[in-house]
Amino acid sequence: MSDPVWVGVDIGGTKILAGSVDPHGGVGGTVQRPAGPRDGSVEELESTIVEAALAAAAGAPLVGVGLAAAGFVDAAGERVRFAPHLPWREDDVRRRLAARLQVPVGLANDATCALEAEVAHGAARGRDSALLVTVGTGIGGALMVGGRVVRGSGGMAGEFGHMRFVPGGHPCQCGLQGCWEQYASGGALVREIRRATGTAGSDTLTGPGITDAALAGDPAALNAFGVVGRALGLGLAGLVAAFDPDCIVVGGGVSAAGELLLAPARGALVEGLVGAAWRTVPDVLVAACGPEAGMIGAVVQARRQCG
Repeated sequence: MSDPVWVGVDIGGTKILAGSVDPHGGVGGTVQRPAGPRDGSVEELESTIVEAALAAAAGAPLVGVGLAAAGFVDAAGERVRFAPHLPWREDDVRRRLAARLQVPVGLANDATCALEAEVAHGAARGRDSALLVTVGTGIGGALMVGGRVVRGSGGMAGEFGHMRFVPGGHPCQCGLQGCWEQYASGGALVREIRRATGTAGSDTLTGPGITDAALAGDPAALNAFGVVGRALGLGLAGLVAAFDPDCIVVGGGVSAAGELLLAPARGALVEGLVGAAWRTVPDVLVAACGPEAGMIGAVVQARRQCG
């Protein structure tokens, strides 16, 4: 009989990634499922999560499940109050999925989980303070100060992607306009390519495809990374001015582009940071746990949350 396992499930704006996670952050087999449309039903989304968690366990007995949700999770880790890219609205996600899976379930924001993974097993290990920004469909964030992840009074700290970056700018799925994630995310990368190449009606453009084109030297793709990277760096400058972290860890799907994104971001960070010449500018690092960070951190926090 297989050994019992913990499974982490990272529920993003477009995909769900699930896998078994051992106490050292090692990941077993993973499964990926589409998250479904933003206007889809909660029942369909949660059925997909259950199916993915069971598939990731691969027949082994489940000990518990950690959920990393791309949304506003309350301070108690019980409900998703709002998810810009998913259908959850004031939903008792932890209770419902624990009942369906018949095991303890932990719940936290996906970027908070990613930071938990990087602190326990990755790029922020041994740091006293760290800022994490996930760059994917949108932008998520989390902050650690004095060795503790800052969750805020309502559990919703770290929603950096919805800071107002351009007043009156592009409309955001959250309902506001000009949010940072509209200028420094995978969506922004696709928009910039469409603007530069006149392919406004194309639905075939993807972040990985743009990355491949940039690595092959395509001028439009390289320029798109420059524009988005600079927007990322300018936003980071404001966060560094506010929090002065030891390091910045950049994760999420777009971070797979590496220096295509981070080189212009570092330049804009220095240019936009108050007193940059008289202070230590924090390192800007790629997340060591990669695209599995949210899933790994979901289990780290779930083990603590569930006892």
